[in-house]
Amino acid sequence: MKLEAQGAVLSARNAILRAICGIALHGALDQAPYYLLGGSGNGAALKIGQLVQWMSAADSLRTGGTFDAIAPGLEAHLQSRAFLIGSSQPSLADYDLALAIDGKAIDAAVYPSIQRWYAASIFAFQQHSKGNVSVPVSAPAASTGPLTFYYGLEDVSTILKPPAAPKPKAEPKQAAGGAPKEKQAEQPKNENKGKQKNAGGNKGGGKQQQPAAAAAVDISALDIRVGKIVKAWHHETADKLFCEEIDLGTETRQIASGLRPFYKTEDLEGRVVLVLCNLKKRNLVGFPSHGMVLCASNADHTKVEFVVPAEGSKPGDRVMFEGFDGEPEPENKVAKKKIFEGLAPDLKTDAEGQVMWKTTLAKTEAGVVKALNGMPGAHVS
Repeated sequence: MKLEAQGAVLSARNAILRAICGIALHGALDQAPYYLLGGSGNGAALKIGQLVQWMSAADSLRTGGTFDAIAPGLEAHLQSRAFLIGSSQPSLADYDLALAIDGKAIDAAVYPSIQRWYAASIFAFQQHSKGNVSVPVSAPAASTGPLTFYYGLEDVSTILKPPAAPKPKAEPKQAAGGAPKEKQAEQPKNENKGKQKNAGGNKGGGKQQQPAAAAAVDISALDIRVGKIVKAWHHETADKLFCEEIDLGTETRQIASGLRPFYKTEDLEGRVVLVLCNLKKRNLVGFPSHGMVLCASNADHTKVEFVVPAEGSKPGDRVMFEGFDGEPEPENKVAKKKIFEGLAPDLKTDAEGQVMWKTTLAKTEAGVVKALNGMPGAHVS
């Protein structure tokens, strides 16, 4: 087994897996819904260290080690966290170790935390494994450029293609006097431009200074709106997905949601929900989904419930957070900058089930947003 990418060659199984999770799809395997490296952000180096540690434990089981040798330490570790590296979703390490453990060896009376973690990890692995297209086995030509991956949900084959070689720049023609013609033509124009700017009061001269740093992104970057599910049906092939038509006031969108383990079709139709609207449209097992229905969930995702607006809210109403009045970012920027992934860890419910970002309540003009059944301390995504 070998991976060649960006001039590096990896031959160890675990190193290859971690590298693929980091570079594939510009990091899409480390964001919703996968988080295979534990999610980006603060503590990334510590998370990678923990990944290495727990994947090494999985290797020890595959090479003759016993479950009894690691069980006490693993039980103690999982008593205070849902998954191995403190993330809200299973990581590559969770899947690797859970698949290395024989589930029948777990005594739930002695190791309840391991049993809970094992069941949640295997369940999540089974869900993420459904609907993938096959990957061609022929190896691509070696390249120093990045590998290109696809989600495995689209109806396309995986393509591994080296980047096109850059075209050489043409040398500018020399004019009399030794300077390129382009530069000679530009000089008077640039001088006049600088004078005009100085006359207009530009203290910095003809060239404006760039801002020192971009403004920090806050929760107003997300376009969260009230929607009403007008139609819901089961996905043809993915047994955990609902397909929905949602009225957003000014438009109707189709969205896929993995809610069939928690709701029935009749629970969805007519339901008023909240939708994260500025996500790029993508295919989920062949279904074009544009947006995400927000829900509250507990740490191990065994309980999930809708997040709903105050009574009297109308489709299209925007959810706001006091003190954060900016305009939503465009879909492309939300995806490229991983804006939702950066903001989501602080989007939770309080002790009364009210939705908050950090310490600020989520509201529509009609009132406060809540988890449907008041789930406290839940993650909202």
